Amino acid sequence: MSGIEALGRLLRQSHHARPDDLPQMAMRAAPLVGATAMIIYLVDHQQRELLPLVAGDAPARDRFMIDGTFAGRAFTTVAACVSDAEPDGVRLWVPLTNGAERLGILEVVLAGPADEPTVEDCATVAALLAELVVTRDLYSDTIERLRRREPMGLAAEMLRAQLPPLTFSTGHLMISGVLEPCYDVGGDAFDYAINGDIAHLALFDAVGHGSAGGMRAVMLASLALAAYRNARRSGLDLIGTYHHIDRAVQDHDRWGLITAVLAELDQRTGVLRVISAGHPSGVVIRRGKAVKILPTPTALPVSLGHHRPPVVVEEALERGDHVLLYTDGIIEARSSDGEPFGIDRLVDFTVKAIADQLPLPETSRRLVHAILDHQDDCLQDDATVLLARWISPAPDNSDTELPESDNRAPLNAVS
Repeated sequence: MSGIEALGRLLRQSHHARPDDLPQMAMRAAPLVGATAMIIYLVDHQQRELLPLVAGDAPARDRFMIDGTFAGRAFTTVAACVSDAEPDGVRLWVPLTNGAERLGILEVVLAGPADEPTVEDCATVAALLAELVVTRDLYSDTIERLRRREPMGLAAEMLRAQLPPLTFSTGHLMISGVLEPCYDVGGDAFDYAINGDIAHLALFDAVGHGSAGGMRAVMLASLALAAYRNARRSGLDLIGTYHHIDRAVQDHDRWGLITAVLAELDQRTGVLRVISAGHPSGVVIRRGKAVKILPTPTALPVSLGHHRPPVVVEEALERGDHVLLYTDGIIEARSSDGEPFGIDRLVDFTVKAIADQLPLPETSRRLVHAILDHQDDCLQDDATVLLARWISPAPDNSDTELPESDNRAPLNAVS
């Protein structure tokens, strides 16, 4: 049976499926593509492990570390990977992605070789399973429970429910964000949206860390997120958006204080417009060098905006440029002997990851893990990164054919 026929059968079965049914659905799809088994693995919130989602006839599996495993290689490179044949068959590891968002891995046990048509059929099935993971996660706690490796604090529970997916791509622009710590946040938040040709990017860092378990800071960050989206959806420009957030915070908590960076990127022209409200400056990386440190501050922190009008800074990006936005928890992270992570180490690490041609979400993942390692996994403050890459100018004609995803290729054959 072809990948399309397998896709149709899975779709018909999916309409009443629970997350608990997905492992069995994957197993039933396996013979349709010449496999004896298919097992779903989902990534944990810290993106260190791949955790098996098993039920029904799905065989028991152990979790995998991402670093140093075949499954992890498929996850980090976002490309199918074949490992050595085992007694029960060849192992094909296929990324589970929703668009550009990495959800986990699909293990496929093949009785025969992993030829190109088989890999493509398995990628088709994996794409549908990824969609089902996302949609079924909305109606159940099964997937969320699996992805947690420790209890989540109430403040983190509130804030994480409001964040967008970590990664999104239009084919002309890719955006990837990460926020740590996962289970006990202190007031950082990020957001983005694509409206027509304009990409909207934002980072917030609310003051109030450690107060009532971080709840005040999270309430302020949540208010800023809601006001930001409200302004965006009302069609306000960048200055109007800044004032809208500022008034919302003042009305709720006159003593509240939030640093923020608000940005807009035109996907057609590469023009980046930024307001830095008392926030650390962003960095433009071009051809392996940090070519521009964006000016900061160009506005007062949120809730003080009535004292001084904001200034919008414009920067013309070139094709392939990266824009790195971050909160102060990144550069102020200190090792056990007091050495700060610092802006130079941040830029050097990002430049090296880009030179290694890692997928953008993998660059973000490794950067945050480097900061965690620098502090021995004990962050004193939230560490948040929002990384955007302007790949190519978007066409003026919205009817132009969309760029095709290359998640199916290349196939990493590993011996």
